[in-house]
Amino acid sequence: MVAVFEPSEYQARTSRAQELMGQHGLVAMLLTCEADVRYYTGYLTRFWESPSRPWFLVVPAIGKPVAVIPSIGAALMGQTWIDDIRTWAAPQPGDDGVSLLADTLRDLAPSGNIGLPYQLESHLRMPLGDYAALQAALPDHSFGTDHGITADLRQVKSEAEIAKIATACTIAGKAFADVPTIATIGTPLSDVFRNFQRLCLQHGADWVPYLAGGADQAGYCDVISPASDAPLQEGDVLMLDTGLIHDGYFCDYDRNFAVGRASAVVQQAQHQLMEACAAGLEAAQPGATAADVYHAMHAIVGGSDAGRLGHGLGMQLTEGLSLIAEDHTVLKAGMVITLEPSVATQNGRLIVHEENIVIREGGAQILSPWSKPELEVI
Repeated sequence: MVAVFEPSEYQARTSRAQELMGQHGLVAMLLTCEADVRYYTGYLTRFWESPSRPWFLVVPAIGKPVAVIPSIGAALMGQTWIDDIRTWAAPQPGDDGVSLLADTLRDLAPSGNIGLPYQLESHLRMPLGDYAALQAALPDHSFGTDHGITADLRQVKSEAEIAKIATACTIAGKAFADVPTIATIGTPLSDVFRNFQRLCLQHGADWVPYLAGGADQAGYCDVISPASDAPLQEGDVLMLDTGLIHDGYFCDYDRNFAVGRASAVVQQAQHQLMEACAAGLEAAQPGATAADVYHAMHAIVGGSDAGRLGHGLGMQLTEGLSLIAEDHTVLKAGMVITLEPSVATQNGRLIVHEENIVIREGGAQILSPWSKPELEVI
């Protein structure tokens, strides 16, 4: 099988979803996005990068999910635990799977409420005109919210999922340890980026969908820029923030390096950031809230123009909760989150630090190799 877990993992996810569907009166859930489809099927492919074709998964109230997908994906879907795979030759102007999807929903439930993801980070991955046509084809069904069922289930990871994220963190840690071999005074930042991705792949990453960072004197101006060709200079702080993938699961953390020397301002910032991460780690207990973890770090580093001091992590680089004052999501054992405080240094620059942890009974577990309190000088 192509899926990264045993069928029992997907069966358990589906059973939990169906129990919640029953509580909310849903006869089916309709899923159209990569992470949601993969969550119930194990269908792992990069073909989602092509936006030409829609993909559908129907989770019925009883029984296994049903895939309604372009025929090009049938062979791969057939390697998962899904055995009801309905296909059409796509793209098909005029009816790109709409009638097949309508027939499928009608077969599984002659009428009733169909749930779709409505919450933050969700979207409908099909043309709006096709969605209107689907609704018109099913007058005995109503389409509405899935009550956050899939999003809530995805927040709490199984031990098998946590192991994948931990492996991704380990791979990134090996690449970060090798940064001194690819970065020195005079190295163009663009070369550092390219070679860091190469290191990630050599150490076992499947691919590196996300890499951002910066380098400037005593910090950097933002944390999402692509690399320029500017050479590293003595006194720069080099930051690399990677989201690499192992078996469909992300890590997401960064490391900072002092180029040539580390000033007192830079070292003080690093100490403050690590103090904040330690406070966040201690606060990240089952029963606490995302806001509690935010306040623990905020008390040390203050606010952040980025708007949050961490987030959920898993099949997507960012998913679920945000570490902000307004997010009162209750932490549960099995949630994987990032701790991402930042501090201002001088001349409008900042330094950001990020770690990955999993919530556990009795105290959070560190997944990323915890950074040292002093910046490494390269």
